[in-house]
Amino acid sequence: MRLRQLRTSAGLTGRHLAEAASWPPSKISKLENGRQTPTDEDIRTWTELTGTEGETEALLASLHTLEVQHAEWRRLLSAGLRSHQDDLSGIDAKTRLFRVFEPTVIPGLLQTAEYARARFAETVTVFRVPGGVDDAVRARMQGQEQLYRAEKRFHFVLTEAALRYRLCAVDVMLAQLDRLVALSALRNVRLGVIGFATRYVVAPAHGFWLLDQDLVTVETFSAELNLAQPQEIQFYAGVFEQLAGVASYGGAARAIITRVIDDLAAEAGEAGA
Repeated sequence: MRLRQLRTSAGLTGRHLAEAASWPPSKISKLENGRQTPTDEDIRTWTELTGTEGETEALLASLHTLEVQHAEWRRLLSAGLRSHQDDLSGIDAKTRLFRVFEPTVIPGLLQTAEYARARFAETVTVFRVPGGVDDAVRARMQGQEQLYRAEKRFHFVLTEAALRYRLCAVDVMLAQLDRLVALSALRNVRLGVIGFATRYVVAPAHGFWLLDQDLVTVETFSAELNLAQPQEIQFYAGVFEQLAGVASYGGAARAIITRVIDDLAAEAGEAGA
């Protein structure tokens, strides 16, 4: 949008700008409509030809911020699973307040070793990255020491679906659910569960982590998004409050978890009969 504004303010048509830059005409449309990411040189050429060199540094800063925000998994995991876990642990160590919403998986800080192993094995399969599953699991378990530090606070909100999705073997999930019950008793951990019968105010579109008032992280299939703009953080804080407001806590949350445990245990018993 900003590139189009600079072009039109300079009185240039897309065809004239393309000719001046020796670009194919289609490139102007792609850059202006976000279908192609500009290079640093593209930005400099654009501002030079539109007489807006004073905008160059601001545009380059925005471009580089976007590159940091949108981190493709293949690039993040290129050094192996353990390396990325170490990076996350460094961020977690600095964070004092964690607000986490997960509609499909158990958050890493609450995972058992075997549940984490299943998640990492899936990552290796999907992205064909270097293995190192055992090292990654050890790093994640070490990172969970954060839960026992008195100066930190954790507020997790999960959906009942996250407790029931078949992302691992039944016995692994049963152990994972037992761990959730145990962790819900920690003084600095608040665990909420949104049951299937709950009427949502905000749809559980995707999971996200709010780290203090500094960062929101969102995981998509292809990338990790890191949002640090104040308006983004404020927006996600509001969404979190809406979701947390309809969750069950304490005994009511444990009752939902126990119901899922009973259903899974009955299923496992039938399968073994």
